[in-house]
Amino acid sequence: MKLYLKYLLVVSISGLLFGCTSSKPNFENVPEKELFTKAQQELENGNIRTSIAVLEEMDKSFPFGPYSQQVQLDLIYAYYKSNDYPITIASIDRFIKLNPTNSNIDWVIYLRGLSNMAQDDNQIQSWFNVNRSDRDYSFAVAAFKDFNYLIASYPNSPYSYDAEKRLVALKNRLANYQLKVAQYYDERGAYVAVVNRVTKMLEDYSDTDATRRGINLMKNAYVELGLFEEASKAELLYQANIDQVSSTDEDKDFLWVF
Repeated sequence: MKLYLKYLLVVSISGLLFGCTSSKPNFENVPEKELFTKAQQELENGNIRTSIAVLEEMDKSFPFGPYSQQVQLDLIYAYYKSNDYPITIASIDRFIKLNPTNSNIDWVIYLRGLSNMAQDDNQIQSWFNVNRSDRDYSFAVAAFKDFNYLIASYPNSPYSYDAEKRLVALKNRLANYQLKVAQYYDERGAYVAVVNRVTKMLEDYSDTDATRRGINLMKNAYVELGLFEEASKAELLYQANIDQVSSTDEDKDFLWVF
């Protein structure tokens, strides 16, 4: 009963300190603990912008306080929930630099992957089913690195399983982009570039449908270059992997036979 009354007292005081106003809240002389309590309440209630205002004030006024690491983590989460991905990533990088041994590093890396992946996605294009495979892929590459690092460094993390699933989608996204580039070179008769691009696809994204399609471009490029033996090998490689995929429900790595 005493704990409940104490909680009500904190809420009442917080209401007076942070009452609704159109102007910027005044945090001057507000104790750190009360600020932290208010920030937690706003986060729990889904008031993201208010929680960010309180947390930013705490981060500025109490950088070495007892709540400093949790404040940084809460800010990362709040920035992510507000869809402000650039500042989310900047905050994550800062947190990792300042707190490399924090027990939540795996979650932080996971959230950086999600933020990069979100920036690669364009919801409006998704609604209208626009093919985005030829768009800038730098955020997809960054997310791919984040999730790979998470899985390699923290294999027992509760976030690694979801990261593995996301890697599949990202790998297909990146392979489709490389296929578009190979097709671009093929249309312009840059056949050596086609071969080099598909070879790289086989190294990095061997277990994707885009790479299988790329092998046909490689074969045609070899024909155009007069390299018929290599073209025959490309055809054999394509057929071997078509047979392999058709024999199982799960994709397997390509059989590199060159």
